[in-house]
Amino acid sequence: MNKTVMYGIKNCDTIKKAKKWLETNGIAFEFHDYRVQGLTNEMLVEFEAALGWELLLNKRGTTYRQLTQEQKEGLNKQSALELLLEFPAMIKRPLLVHNNASHLAFKDLQYKEIFNK
Repeated sequence: MNKTVMYGIKNCDTIKKAKKWLETNGIAFEFHDYRVQGLTNEMLVEFEAALGWELLLNKRGTTYRQLTQEQKEGLNKQSALELLLEFPAMIKRPLLVHNNASHLAFKDLQYKEIFNK
């Protein structure tokens, strides 16, 4: 059985669009809300190994913009992972794991390709 898990924050507009797409297309999935269920270091290490910290880090979000200039300029893998663990809202959303492959963001065409629709 192929397990599909979407990670993110429930009030995110992109998450809402992605969830609606999955539901409309009859795709069963679990939703993991970072704010409710948390984010472990182990999960973050897996995500980073699959996607890289640069892709995981959402530089367009409010949380990132609130970082100090010093924090932004000093970003490297270690500091980014520490920040993502402390502020999971900075992880690009949604993060979708399907067939043990990780995917970031949501676009209709992208999901059609992932799920062969």
